[in-house]
Amino acid sequence: MNTAAASSETPHVPVLLAEVIAALQPRDGGIYVDGTFGAGGYTSALLEAAHCQVWAIDRDPDALARGAALAERFPDRLHLIAGRFGEMADLLAAQGVRNVDGIALDIGVSSMQIDDRARGFSFLRDGPLDMRMERAGRSAADIVNTLPEKELADIIFTFGEERYARRVAKAIVAARLERPFSRTLHLADVIRAVVRRALDGIDPATRTFQGLRIYVNDELGELGRGLRCAEFLLRPGGRIAVVSFHSLEDRIVKTFLRTRSAEAARPSRHMPASAVKASVPTFTLITKRPALPSNDEIDRNPRSHSARLRAAERTSATALAAVAGGQA
Repeated sequence: MNTAAASSETPHVPVLLAEVIAALQPRDGGIYVDGTFGAGGYTSALLEAAHCQVWAIDRDPDALARGAALAERFPDRLHLIAGRFGEMADLLAAQGVRNVDGIALDIGVSSMQIDDRARGFSFLRDGPLDMRMERAGRSAADIVNTLPEKELADIIFTFGEERYARRVAKAIVAARLERPFSRTLHLADVIRAVVRRALDGIDPATRTFQGLRIYVNDELGELGRGLRCAEFLLRPGGRIAVVSFHSLEDRIVKTFLRTRSAEAARPSRHMPASAVKASVPTFTLITKRPALPSNDEIDRNPRSHSARLRAAERTSATALAAVAGGQA
């Protein structure tokens, strides 16, 4: 679940759960992928809706550890895999699975990650400035302490959509000369000193923390790779349901599904045959407009307020990724 911070520790609640399950239409004997296992909400619902198998993927070792109890409840039906959903074609192929009937993706950071101050995702709790979902690679502290000012500004502007990105980057570079960043509240305080609180009450650190988190975890690149893997893996009639939480993610999902569907512009009769073949729709849209959480759901789970669900069904056309010479 993609939220920059939370005001109180809240259990992870799967967003648009009923809508995701309705879109995937799980059936007995089917094979489904939960590419963002998290707390297992979508996985549990799939396993309870039909006598199916679920391959649950997560890059966070803490999430997989929590999933052990659920795997015991569904022996031989739930399979946990460590890794990124952007690599799910290869991860599943290694397990002998080459086609699936449905894929669920819940993009971004989970409530458990936000609420665990030791993970460094929240600007409301002091903790190590980490933000790494899989506890590997460069941390947010590494980024803010080493990158040049212009590169920092570009990251904060592009991935955080922060209009004052240059101001923030300049303040970060000045502050790190006196004391390198290692804690979340140190960074948040520096940002708050140069960015005013918005009229809507959003904390001034929100967008910068979002931008750093997305960059550290390559979340947008991961989403693009995951969508291409889904196109390759889904059998004809298989379905994908993607829940996203901000415009950057939703735009990628919307563009991919529309480009790959009958909603895309028809090819010109003057195009070469190879190009026409590649433009045969590989998906049919189930949701031409995104499904949104109800007012009741938002009241129960305020973190769902920005959620968007897009879903599509796979056609029998050859995956464009495969036509281009690769799985993803």
